[in-house]
Amino acid sequence: MPTGLDRDTLDQILETLREFARQELPNAKLLEFDARDEFPADVIRAMCGPRLGIHLLFVPEAFNGLGGGAFDVVRLCEELARIDLGIATGLLATSLGSDPIRVGGTPEQQKRWLGRVADEGLMMAYGATEPQAGSDLAALRTTATPIEEAGVVIKYRLDGSKQWISNGGVADAYAILAVAPGGPSWFVVDRGVPGFGHGKPEDKHGIRTSNTAALTLDGVVVEADRLVGGVEGRGLAQAQAVFGYTRLMVAAFGLGAGWAALDRAIAYSTERIQAGGPLSEKQGYTHKLIVPHAIRLEAARAYVEETAERLDAGQEGLATEGAIAKYLATEAGNLAADAALQALGGYGYTREYMIEKIKRDVRITTIYEGTSEILEITISRDRWQLHLKTRGRHYVEEARALELLHRGAPHTGCGTAALALRALSVLLESARAGRLTRSQHLLMRLGEWIAVAECAASFARRAVRAAEGRLPEKAHVRVNAAALGAMARAFAREAALHVAEHGLRLVTGASDISEVELSSLEGRMGFAAIHRAQAGLLSDMDAVADALYGRRTLPAEAPSP
Repeated sequence: MPTGLDRDTLDQILETLREFARQELPNAKLLEFDARDEFPADVIRAMCGPRLGIHLLFVPEAFNGLGGGAFDVVRLCEELARIDLGIATGLLATSLGSDPIRVGGTPEQQKRWLGRVADEGLMMAYGATEPQAGSDLAALRTTATPIEEAGVVIKYRLDGSKQWISNGGVADAYAILAVAPGGPSWFVVDRGVPGFGHGKPEDKHGIRTSNTAALTLDGVVVEADRLVGGVEGRGLAQAQAVFGYTRLMVAAFGLGAGWAALDRAIAYSTERIQAGGPLSEKQGYTHKLIVPHAIRLEAARAYVEETAERLDAGQEGLATEGAIAKYLATEAGNLAADAALQALGGYGYTREYMIEKIKRDVRITTIYEGTSEILEITISRDRWQLHLKTRGRHYVEEARALELLHRGAPHTGCGTAALALRALSVLLESARAGRLTRSQHLLMRLGEWIAVAECAASFARRAVRAAEGRLPEKAHVRVNAAALGAMARAFAREAALHVAEHGLRLVTGASDISEVELSSLEGRMGFAAIHRAQAGLLSDMDAVADALYGRRTLPAEAPSP
């Protein structure tokens, strides 16, 4: 049974949030906060107060929350990021800080801490990252030394430091990851206990409305009941258990910030006159700075929402899908904001306009909660094992499923997305035969190609569902089904070409391959079919531009190979 809120409740929450932002967070105030590098604690607490109660969406109903599902959280996080990514990060930090308790705490711990988050608006922080370990949680140096009495552990002494902690200087309670004798474990630490301190707020490039600070733990003593789950050594598993979920939240940040910037560029281009007409009517502007980024954002949305839907249906083991979603959406959001800044020219580069701030803010999404490079490795390693386990059949079977969909819905990009998956399968097999994954660079690029190909497949499936009127009830729909089909076709073309050309380049560059072998590889990767599939690209880009600018209504099906 799917979990989460009904559509009317979700819509009401989102509209209440928009109204709050209109009244309390106008652009001028957000720009002032940014210029002063100010964390608006009163705003955060107001958003978690009785008027709005945003934090309740992250808390299960059993502990006085609203029990929002993954889809609900994705929609909320996108809306928060459209308002201000720094404020969104402050709210996310409490959810992150309580996640180890939510997934691994004892019933008593869950009732105590999650209940306080819901009832008191308790602000939390997630203390995992360390100065020397970075994203490598297995390289932790913070220690948890047991203190025994009559052979029974009654307390723990925590020593170490944490770096880049969101809400680090302002939280009421902290989840701290430390190495106990039994392995990495989470502990809950209250603000202000002896030996526990934080540094000054970091002077950051962006998200300056969030608080980021280092933490120090020098002989911090906590009771044994602060060990999350009551058993040592479960910390990494508890962190891993929520990655599929929390990375979706950051993926939604990428979508929200990317579209916030792009929407401003779209509006600007309708008013800015150049060479006798508005920029919105010039392909040189729209087809470089607007259309490709709208397509990539909506492609990432397809993967994000598909993963959220699977989580809400009870599927487990989706950490890699969360990594792919986060990788795609944050990279797309960052590029969209960069293009939007370029689209406004000098205006985009000045701090008087929001796009300059959005560009600085969205940059962090490719860094925190797993850098894009860490995610590439994560994606590649997992799917590499899947390729080996299935003897190279996984992506071949996925391609066949898309080809079947193509027969019934030939205008949704399914056929071209299948070409991307088949090329990917050949690349993986070539890497296996040549033992090429010993090259870290190639391993990471495989992660990129895997993400892009899987995204093309997801976007094509979304286009099919849109054409058949079967999108999820709570899906965020920006364009009609015909425009979505044009987007899916355009993205599938880009994905297939990207995987094939860049993949062949690196496979060739990493091995001693003969002309005969090269020709054979090009044939097996389907280069000719991929090149033929590019037919219709420009007309699809025209159609997407028309949809974004509301110039005309597309037919139900647009001609395409």
